[in-house]
Amino acid sequence: MNPKLLELATRHGALQVRIAEQRRQLARHAAPLEAALAKGDAVLDGVDWLKQHPAAVGVAAAALAVARPKRAWRWARQGFFLWRGWQAVKSRLTGAR
Repeated sequence: MNPKLLELATRHGALQVRIAEQRRQLARHAAPLEAALAKGDAVLDGVDWLKQHPAAVGVAAAALAVARPKRAWRWARQGFFLWRGWQAVKSRLTGAR
């Protein structure tokens, strides 16, 4: 076999071993993030469900208003301020005003 090809094959094998080790290290270092990202995915799935089922939100709000009107008013006010704050943050992040 050509010595140049033998050297290239040996180098290729060594690089493959190095790459495999780096992948194992990356997977080991990324493992703690998996739980946090899974929770974030669950929250986003819940938000998507709420967007697809607005009637459920309306029914829950109506039930809260009937059961506890003072609490419903307080929650609505807090929700409004949270929504306005989110809109302000979002507009600043996107640069739109």
